[in-house]
Amino acid sequence: MEKKELAHALHQRKFNCCQSVACAFAQEIGVDVPTLFRAAEGFGLGMGGMNSVCGTISAAVLLAGFKNSDGNLDSPGTKVDTYKLSREIVEKFTERNGSCICRELKGIDSGTPLRSCPGCIDDAVEIIQEVLGL
Repeated sequence: MEKKELAHALHQRKFNCCQSVACAFAQEIGVDVPTLFRAAEGFGLGMGGMNSVCGTISAAVLLAGFKNSDGNLDSPGTKVDTYKLSREIVEKFTERNGSCICRELKGIDSGTPLRSCPGCIDDAVEIIQEVLGL
């Protein structure tokens, strides 16, 4: 099953957008699905209330850390590179959709949605594959 299809299947099972995208890449980052599911739960619906970053982008940034971090607790050496990857992810998503804020993407205030949740899932999966090579 392709990553987009897997992410959509998870979303149909009531995973939030962040969980759907993050869990679709569990095998590639070596983290079990239940752990990713729990870690991603609060990032759904624009961090719990649609006022912040789209959950699909939160998932992509979460995955960037798993993919890139050296895990060195005494002397972290990969933060700057992970920040660069995260910035690239956010910029690409925003360029495609005009925003990375859930509330704006859903058109809550304007009445004009910029992108549907399934569309955001597609975009995030493509960007993860492009930027992170997952």
